[in-house]
Amino acid sequence: MTVACVIPARYASTRYPGKPLAMLTGATGESVSLIERSWRAAQDVSGLDSVYVATDDDRIADAARAFGAEVLMTSPDARNGTERCAEALEILGDVEMIVNLQGDAPLTPPWFLEKLVEGLRQDSQAAIATPILRCDGETLAALKADRAAGRVGGTTAVADSKMRALYFSKEVVPFTSETYDAEAPTPVFHHVGVYAYRPWALRAYPHWPIGPLETLEGLEQLRFLEAGHPVLCVEVEARGAKFWELNNPEDIPRIEAMLREMGAP
Repeated sequence: MTVACVIPARYASTRYPGKPLAMLTGATGESVSLIERSWRAAQDVSGLDSVYVATDDDRIADAARAFGAEVLMTSPDARNGTERCAEALEILGDVEMIVNLQGDAPLTPPWFLEKLVEGLRQDSQAAIATPILRCDGETLAALKADRAAGRVGGTTAVADSKMRALYFSKEVVPFTSETYDAEAPTPVFHHVGVYAYRPWALRAYPHWPIGPLETLEGLEQLRFLEAGHPVLCVEVEARGAKFWELNNPEDIPRIEAMLREMGAP
């Protein structure tokens, strides 16, 4: 059985049209598109049998093929990345699991995905697994600054004692009024936009109704919770790596600074 990584990418984003083709400059001065950086990140992951870019847009497909990616053309009807991955699954056929590496997460370290796959294999009851990363004081301050400025930035996650998700939110949860040093651990977990799905759950997902929580938050993973299916949260460690997703144009300088700090080309 195989593990296939799918990078869903769409051009017509409401908040940031054309985001997958946004250029990011690394430590060497090389400008590389967001979708290519995400694809490069997947190449470093052990245990993936294949990596695909799934899109409905010829501009993204052409750019992806130009840097060597395999492309799966999906319909424009997919309402989010998980639905696009479900379409990709129908094209690919039998696999052990699908890993969804969001096309806006070029800083995702390989061990995040490796631990994610391992976690889903070990939990036979979970329909889906997703990584969470404990925020340090610097990251928590950045999340709060985004919200104070009216920007929708990163997503936070709350889990129970068995690491089953209780909730995901674009607000910073749980609430804490404390002030933390930049490198100090906090009680807030940053949700990493990566998923591993069991095929049965991914095939069923597009047929489940979109609930009020998914509608309010705009978070695709809430559909699993609203449909009553457990979501496994896999805690990962940064190991000195920087992590941030590109949600808004204002995130580009922040991510470029992280690329330079890590010496990433």
